[in-house]
Amino acid sequence: MSKYADNIKKLSPIQYRVTQENGTEKPFNNLYHDEFRDGIYVDIVSKEVLFSSLEKFDAHCGWPSFTKPITQANIIEKRDVSHYMVRTEVRSKEADSHLGHVFNDGPNGQLRYCINSASLEFIPKNELVERGYGEYLTLFEK
Repeated sequence: MSKYADNIKKLSPIQYRVTQENGTEKPFNNLYHDEFRDGIYVDIVSKEVLFSSLEKFDAHCGWPSFTKPITQANIIEKRDVSHYMVRTEVRSKEADSHLGHVFNDGPNGQLRYCINSASLEFIPKNELVERGYGEYLTLFEK
C-alpha cells in the first residue's frame, strides 16, 4: 500500500483520473491554466515541490506550461507510446503521479513541461512560510 493512500483517497475524480490513471483534463478549462501569481506548484498527492511560477508561461495549449522544474530530481521522465504517438511522460518521483508531458517546443529553445492542473497544488508566495515551503522564498528575491 502506498504511503500516500490517505492523500489519494482525498483526490477529486479528475485528480484521481489524471494522477493515478494517466488521464488528461480538458484544455483551457482547468484550475491553473490562467494562474500567474508568484508561487510554487507541488504534487497534489505527495506535496513534493515541482515547478515555480517564475518558469511558467502561456504556451497557448490550454494547460499550465513550465520551462523547467525547480529540482529535476523530483521529476521522472518516461517514454509514452499511447494514443499512437511517441512522447515523454512526466511523473513525480515521490508519489509517481502522472503530471503531463514534456516537449521540445518551449520558448527560446527551452523545454515545455505541459502539466495537468489536476496533478498540482499551487502555493502562493505569501503562504510559502506558513505552509512549510519557506526555503523557496529565495526563488522570488530579485
